[in-house]
Amino acid sequence: MLYPKIPLAQSVLEIFKNKGIQNIVISPGSRNAPLTIGFSNNPFFNCYSIVDERCAAFFALGIAQQKREPVAMLCTSGSALLNYYPAVAEAFYSQIPLIVVSADRPHNKIDIGDGQTIRQENVYANHILYNANLQEEASDVNDTEICEAIDTAFLKRGPVHINVPFEEPLYDTVETLTVTPHFSKRTEEKKTFELTEEISSIWNKSAKKLVLVGELFPDSLESKIVEWLAKDNSVVVFTEKTSNLHHPAFVSNIDTIITPFTEEDFLKFQPELLLTFGGMVVSKRIKAFLRKYQPAHHWHIDPLRAYDTYACLSAHFATTPDEFFGVLMLKAEEAESSYKKEIQNIQLYRAQKHNEYIGQIPFSDFKVFDILSRKIKGAVNLQMSNSSAIRYLQLVDIDPSVSVFCNRGTSGIDGSTTTAIGAAVASDKPTVLVSGDISFFYDSNALWNNYIPENFKIVLINNGGGGIFRILPGHKETQTFNRYFETSHHLTAEYLAGMFGFQYQKAANEEEFEVALDKMFQQNTKPQIVEVFTPEKENDLILKEYFKKLL
Repeated sequence: MLYPKIPLAQSVLEIFKNKGIQNIVISPGSRNAPLTIGFSNNPFFNCYSIVDERCAAFFALGIAQQKREPVAMLCTSGSALLNYYPAVAEAFYSQIPLIVVSADRPHNKIDIGDGQTIRQENVYANHILYNANLQEEASDVNDTEICEAIDTAFLKRGPVHINVPFEEPLYDTVETLTVTPHFSKRTEEKKTFELTEEISSIWNKSAKKLVLVGELFPDSLESKIVEWLAKDNSVVVFTEKTSNLHHPAFVSNIDTIITPFTEEDFLKFQPELLLTFGGMVVSKRIKAFLRKYQPAHHWHIDPLRAYDTYACLSAHFATTPDEFFGVLMLKAEEAESSYKKEIQNIQLYRAQKHNEYIGQIPFSDFKVFDILSRKIKGAVNLQMSNSSAIRYLQLVDIDPSVSVFCNRGTSGIDGSTTTAIGAAVASDKPTVLVSGDISFFYDSNALWNNYIPENFKIVLINNGGGGIFRILPGHKETQTFNRYFETSHHLTAEYLAGMFGFQYQKAANEEEFEVALDKMFQQNTKPQIVEVFTPEKENDLILKEYFKKLL
């Protein structure tokens, strides 16, 4: 076995192995050479080489998203680790475990004018769960810090940072270890979960209970709980596509339901009890509704965190939804209520209006998502870019067997493609990314990746700019808007596809798009891009008219 000669590097490697951290995403550099040599020469580790550190971090995020365990990324000193920051922030808010390992200059080389040095210690202070700032010599203190960082990533589900200073020479190797690291055992405190009589009484007396489910990993809720919630007439369950929670009685198109509401409708539907679990919620309209028409009680279920999203949080249950509902079901009594029936009547009416409208609109972004909703089926991981794409998806039905993922922690467009590729590498399911053009071109370095699976596919919706800005209030057709907000362009992905070895198809109407999708799903021997062109200046008008036609 080949090891780096530097004892501190050996300690890092052995502790990572002991803690079971197998996936290491490495960006090339010199200062991180001792660890690069160690990781890449040990068969225990799965190593990936990604040049662009921003892409490397989102690639690691995608792997961690699917494996639900910490993934490490390793970079050299200087600005390299700053490029990790967008993915670190996303991991922090999405509760995805990442381990940043940054090589550093020795402490006496910082702030003296030495090359490729910045103040690396605590650089992610506002969005990190643990900072392990190591000293140059191997020691029990360093070992404890490394162990604590890794354990924190596991237990608190988020990003941690290990900063490792190395002095030259960096490339020397040995064939045997010269250190015996100190390993600490990870322990998780187990608590018995109970509900008070007051809590169960509030549940039992509330005739209007709204359960709002945010981002969830598939199969996060036991089927018996799903069925129990679905049959209670006093419970309305609102889900989003990223909730990955399906039942015919649940409402998965929130904006379609509530956007046309009048003041009277909002008051009538105002919940007495709001129960939330899962990650970030996409719909701005449901947030606005619940902030203005607040429930008497808002409970949030999460083992780690509770955000007061609606400014009325009254209780946080630090447990899993399965455990919470498992206890609640034993004490629950169904309140007499027509709450669910009333929303189901609205659902049926909206569905009729939706189908009528979709059937007569021209080819557009909305039509593209209608087609996608019918074409994407089966055990597929659907990765979504942010902005318009994830919002359009909320308006259409999708096959329940499709799993949906999106970087909603910070809702940024900066790493959607790279995250999807990392997720595809980590999953045995086919992966389809649906992306807007600005998000795709922003993250085009994502395609500079030697690990893209043959069954990875991209549907690129090119409407010539940031279409979401046409939907937002305040849009005016001016040179300032077109250049600085929408960022109008005439780019296509055709030459990028050729350069990076993707099979490419394009479509500009409904027939071409359906044919291209059929071909895309029939072929799994090469990564593919289907680029569909939609009308830049009609998409927002079609979407705005949709909500009017729902009345």
